[in-house]
Amino acid sequence: MKSGAFDDFIAVRATAAPYVTRYLTAEQGGAVEQVLVEDGASVKAGQPLIILANAALQLQVASREADVANQINALENTRLQLEDARFRYEHDLLDIEHQISRLKGDVARDKILLDGNAIAPSLYQQEEEEYAYEVKLRDATVASRDAQRAVRLRELAQLRETLARLNESIVSAKASLDGLTIRAPTDGQLTALDAEVGQTKAQGAVLGQVDSLDRFKLTAQIDEFYLGRVVLGQLAQFNIDERDYSARVAKIYPQIANGTFRVDLELGDPTPQGVHTGQAVDIRLRLGGASRALLLPNGPFYQDTGGRWVFVISADEHHATRRNVRLGRRNPESIEVIEGLNRGERVIVSSYAAFQKFERIDIEAP
Repeated sequence: MKSGAFDDFIAVRATAAPYVTRYLTAEQGGAVEQVLVEDGASVKAGQPLIILANAALQLQVASREADVANQINALENTRLQLEDARFRYEHDLLDIEHQISRLKGDVARDKILLDGNAIAPSLYQQEEEEYAYEVKLRDATVASRDAQRAVRLRELAQLRETLARLNESIVSAKASLDGLTIRAPTDGQLTALDAEVGQTKAQGAVLGQVDSLDRFKLTAQIDEFYLGRVVLGQLAQFNIDERDYSARVAKIYPQIANGTFRVDLELGDPTPQGVHTGQAVDIRLRLGGASRALLLPNGPFYQDTGGRWVFVISADEHHATRRNVRLGRRNPESIEVIEGLNRGERVIVSSYAAFQKFERIDIEAP
């Protein structure tokens, strides 16, 4: 037992991981037709990586294109019919206006003759009736022309709307076809490629991932005992190729799995060179500052007693007796003693597995 500076840290095995990972997901299901790159290759954003084939989707696009062609033909036919009807109505109206103009002149002339008793009243009456008929025919023709034109214009508007919807659906369908080509979402290294020619991939299936090459992070699994003591921004130190580097806790995943939780650490400046994904790194994660304390060497006994009691060696070194203690913080080297031990006392720190039921251990001289 001795007094000293307690350095509040834990030793953790971390793993180098890409700083950014983007997954390759199949937007549309289909069969793998081509794999254009190999696993582990460096890729550029937008670069085609995998090509899928989906006959049903291709047939759907072809069918929509045929529908658009039919709608375009119908639209053009309606325009031609509208123009033809306009021409016929204009021709008919010209004839009617000509007849009205002629009859109007005849009626005016024959009115003078009728007043002079030069023609029979029945002839004048017949001319007036023909004039009135042509005027009514003109009005009816104009009304018919306007009504038919309104109908044709509505048909044109409906056809244009249908055509616009079909064009939108074609754009969407072609985008779906383009989704059969899996492209790199960013610059990086292609890893975990899961695509072989002939395989069928469902929509949403993950086909691989692209990892960033320019930046790395460290990930570590830490004992759940420290979950409440690990916070964002805590400093970690590690050594690679006999050079010291630093990192800080950037993200904490509070989910517990197999007695541990995960943290991500962002590398400081400068960053180590030549780090590879999956490379193991031993780090010292600092939980607090150094402080003066009564220190007990860390050892296997802690796992056997939970830090609740220890065997204290007598002054004559002939025996050791069990004593309740209260221990505090610990790191891989030392344990902080809060109460139950005095400076200078010696403690057995090896395993207590064989001495759980004993209150005293006799020590024989070697």
